[in-house]
Amino acid sequence: MTYEMQIRGTREGVKVRNVWAVILLPIATLGVYHLVWWYRVNKELMAFGEANGQDLGQNPRNSLLAVFPGVLIVYPAIATYRNGVRRVQSAARIAGREPISGWIALFTFLLAGLALGGYLQLALNRVWGQEAEPRPGHKPPPARDEMSPRLASSERRDSEVGTA
Repeated sequence: MTYEMQIRGTREGVKVRNVWAVILLPIATLGVYHLVWWYRVNKELMAFGEANGQDLGQNPRNSLLAVFPGVLIVYPAIATYRNGVRRVQSAARIAGREPISGWIALFTFLLAGLALGGYLQLALNRVWGQEAEPRPGHKPPPARDEMSPRLASSERRDSEVGTA
């Protein structure tokens, strides 16, 4: 599910997206969703940077063109993903959050290319949750704990061990 948000103090919009959708929809759409997602994420980062007086990209269209048809030359696609990771890291720093690891991003890209989008979107969701507010008429994304809740069976098992 996607939640439309607005960067505080601006009229610019960002989206909190489902990480699994970012990973799996490119497969279902034969890569088209990835191209749309890459353009929109770069546009959101540019707007967030402008709102905070930082340079987080100048032209999302160039980032898109570096992926397709730039992937035919190879280097432009690698360069735009590297720059995209750096932009997400900078956005996290602006928000006062721990930036994502460039090494994890590299290994994610090399081992499972589509998972890089999920890794970047997860970091962006955290930034948008902190730096944006729901658009008028839209509901906010659900608050999520950093850790998953415990299962009932494991709680039962833990209590049985403590009483023995």
